[in-house]
Amino acid sequence: MIKLLNKNIFSIVLTIAVITLFAMYFIHPGIGKIAYIETNALLPKYEGFKKAQIEYQQKVAQWKANSDTLAKKWQNELKAYEKERSSLSVKERELKEQLLSNKQQQISNYKQSIDKKAKEEEEKMMQTIYSELNDFVTEYGKKKGYQYILGANGTGNVLYADKAVNITDIILEGINKEYSKKNK
Repeated sequence: MIKLLNKNIFSIVLTIAVITLFAMYFIHPGIGKIAYIETNALLPKYEGFKKAQIEYQQKVAQWKANSDTLAKKWQNELKAYEKERSSLSVKERELKEQLLSNKQQQISNYKQSIDKKAKEEEEKMMQTIYSELNDFVTEYGKKKGYQYILGANGTGNVLYADKAVNITDIILEGINKEYSKKNK
């Protein structure tokens, strides 16, 4: 009798749980609507990122060219000094060597400041890109009724997801269209 009573209670509880889940789904059809984006695939194909990366690389190339020009100028001055060194007095040599040493230090400082500026510029660029992507995904999720859109980046935050809920290509197409409209 106790076994039969336990089976009946279990059946009733299970039935209530199933009915509750169905009712919740029909009352709130967005419950459980989840998708994911392959973030590693999205970023390199986003036109805004491609353009920002080209602009960043151009800036860095210009800074490097300036640095290389200064370094080459210093090397030429060093060569000229080495040629005339024997004809200079001790005081003239010391003065010239001090000037060359100061210029070398200035060039070194300039290179360090360029490296720092390049890192800051890259961080700023990436922050802008991530903000654009996050804003677009947020609006897309709201419009389409998603409760969650996860980012799968290959490092373990999403270990498995059915390809049917992968919206990477949809997001990529949408954000590239939006980017094209803004930048015509």
